[in-house]
Amino acid sequence: MTTDLKRLEEIERTIAYQDQQIQDLSDMVNAQWKDIDKLKKHLARAKERLENLENPSEDGPMLHEKPPHY
Repeated sequence: MTTDLKRLEEIERTIAYQDQQIQDLSDMVNAQWKDIDKLKKHLARAKERLENLENPSEDGPMLHEKPPHY
């Protein structure tokens, strides 16, 4: 009977260890998703700025237009 008890304790230890590992991995994945969302927002803003520089709107100031005194 003691071998069965030792075996059961080892199984319980293994399950507890695996539960902790799963929780740690879940926390890492959540942190990575937050970073990915933040990077997506930065990329969208950079893309918008680049598009505005490449194709300025007619309402905004012309970046390559010579000033009137030339």
